Amino acid sequence: MTCGDLRPTHVGKKVVLSGWVHRSRNLGAMVFVDLRDRYGITQIIFDPNISPEAVYEASKELKHEYVIRIEGEIVMRKSPNHKIPTGLIEVQAHDLSVLSEANVPPFAIADDTIDVHEDLRLRYRYLDMRRGEILPNLVMRHKAMQVVRHALTEDGFIEVSTPVLSKSTPEGSRDYLVPSRVHPEKFYALPQSPQMFKQILMVGGLDKYFQIAACCRDEDLRADRQPEHHQIDMEMSFATQEELFPIIENLVGRVFHECKGVELAPPFRRMTHREAMERYGTDKPDLRFEMEIVDATDLAEKTSSALFTESISSGGVVRGLNLKGGARLSRKEIESYQQLVSQFGFKGIAWIKSQEDGLQGAIAKFIEEEERQKWIDRFEMEIGDCLMIIAGEKKRLLQALDQLRRRLGKDFDLIDSSRYEPLWVVDFPLFMWNEEEDRMESETHPFTSPHPDDLELLEKDPLAVRSMGYDLVVNGYEIGSGSQRIHDREVQKRVFSVLGLEDEEVRDRFGFFVEALGFGTPPHLGIGLGLDRLIMILIGSENIKDVIAFPKNHWAQDLMTGAPSEVYEEQLQELAIKIEQSVVGQN
Repeated sequence: MTCGDLRPTHVGKKVVLSGWVHRSRNLGAMVFVDLRDRYGITQIIFDPNISPEAVYEASKELKHEYVIRIEGEIVMRKSPNHKIPTGLIEVQAHDLSVLSEANVPPFAIADDTIDVHEDLRLRYRYLDMRRGEILPNLVMRHKAMQVVRHALTEDGFIEVSTPVLSKSTPEGSRDYLVPSRVHPEKFYALPQSPQMFKQILMVGGLDKYFQIAACCRDEDLRADRQPEHHQIDMEMSFATQEELFPIIENLVGRVFHECKGVELAPPFRRMTHREAMERYGTDKPDLRFEMEIVDATDLAEKTSSALFTESISSGGVVRGLNLKGGARLSRKEIESYQQLVSQFGFKGIAWIKSQEDGLQGAIAKFIEEEERQKWIDRFEMEIGDCLMIIAGEKKRLLQALDQLRRRLGKDFDLIDSSRYEPLWVVDFPLFMWNEEEDRMESETHPFTSPHPDDLELLEKDPLAVRSMGYDLVVNGYEIGSGSQRIHDREVQKRVFSVLGLEDEEVRDRFGFFVEALGFGTPPHLGIGLGLDRLIMILIGSENIKDVIAFPKNHWAQDLMTGAPSEVYEEQLQELAIKIEQSVVGQN
């Protein structure tokens, strides 16, 4: 039995328990020990009148985190503890074995209310697990993986493991490179995704594929991103979005039902990429609360505010949010939100409050009296509301308003944490312009199919071409991204051409893949669902480290093992590698 199993129905029975000393209290006449394993805590009592003398004396020496084994009899507790499931009983110890002693932990294990710095938790991740917050998340992860495998197997998908060591085909994120000893000066790459392999499986005739794949990307980290992650990877031949979406909705719905007891009613809501950006400033909107971005460019153009008119004359826009009940905000509180938008290059927020005596605020005086009702109607303002308005370049402005909306949602408790709002975002752009490198690049990857209605724009106006790409968003997080793939060689060549890839470069990067397309490729599509983010949403966390057994820190370091680390000179010689210069510090 475990330390979480025992109940009054077990009283009088003999039991053997093993675990860690959670707490120990020596009261002189008796010693009480809270014994812990991953299932729970049971109180053990060492009574000199019941336990052999040697056992009683040994119990006095027990310290926190010692690993012990006890044998004893289950009895009712004289002083019940109603805070734990086993709080009505205790075990009178008859025998004690110390299986392992323990050093003094660098932070308290028994008191999980103490705030421990994340770096220290990661350095001693195994001790962090014992505090009880991480292990349940790993159990949730296991359950979700089992549900995924059962659901997809029932739908006829076959699990296939694709290579971990592959060819570097840089497109998007940076690869992690692995040098080859057998082939000096040549490198493998760790997979950013199984993208080309799963498409080649479709060429090979396996019409339904999946795997829970490990993927690595050398990119900057954030709260919902790690350098290595796992995704539920899928591909399907001879199918359309209308056939794939119900399969994914059933899959995700089963995970939420069986792991969380939450019902997600299909079909999931859909929204175009353009609509999501215009209404929420992001392609992954959190739909658990209202508050949409409102375009006020035409109204602002009629004001005498230089902030507005100068921005508009230089090609900018004016947009804002209506914060219901926001008129109670002080100037100091508004300044904190101005600091948020300043991170995107804006000087501040123009704000207007709706009071009993009309519109108030520094910007209100620039609005003519006959125009004020138009502002009220446009933003659906009521008395007590506050408009927060930004003027400037559209792309950065939408990014700022997205972050402002999310911040206001939290600060004003607008988000119902018990709700789960899944959303399909469709019709993504096929290309985007990389200003830093002055070139066209794929919005996702170069194998995404252009929308058939936009094929004629491919060379004439590539930035206007929609893709057959789609994302699955839940509560403001992208948990899945996929697309209809290009299966026509000529269309693939055209896309490569728009990206500025010469034939020689295409052969070097993707030659094996393009060759495979020439042997009869079925129409196919697929998706990759982020397992880590999915579990993060299930447990209600905002930090992806909470659902990964051994995560990296913000600098992609494993603080427990010390990776990445230097290697021996002999290893470098075997790989024909010479380090010319050592870069110190973080960028």
